[in-house]
Amino acid sequence: MKLKVLPPTLRKNNRYLTIDIKIEEEITKDDLVGIIWDACIRFQGEINTSNFNLWVMKFYETGKTEDYYSYKAIVRCQRGFVRQVRSSLALVNNYNHKRVAITTIGLSGTIKASQKYI
Repeated sequence: MKLKVLPPTLRKNNRYLTIDIKIEEEITKDDLVGIIWDACIRFQGEINTSNFNLWVMKFYETGKTEDYYSYKAIVRCQRGFVRQVRSSLALVNNYNHKRVAITTIGLSGTIKASQKYI
């Protein structure tokens, strides 16, 4: 039996945040997922975070300087919760006792449009 696909009118509307990460040590995509979930749970609570529909879609390493590693990523969240996710990510300042800075550099409705910020 084939599963039915939800029509577009019943699907959740998503927004895609392009974020810039600067951190003192190397991280992987799994580390970034942990950073994002920990930040959102810490600042918004478990109930609100469960509504965000968070997912890391793409993860890119953009370079390394003497002081930090630089990464960019595309993070999906549900429409209506963008402000809460952005504020939670902006408040992150350390991970494993290393300094980290996360800034949002773009917001779009599709993954393709969010890739232009990278």
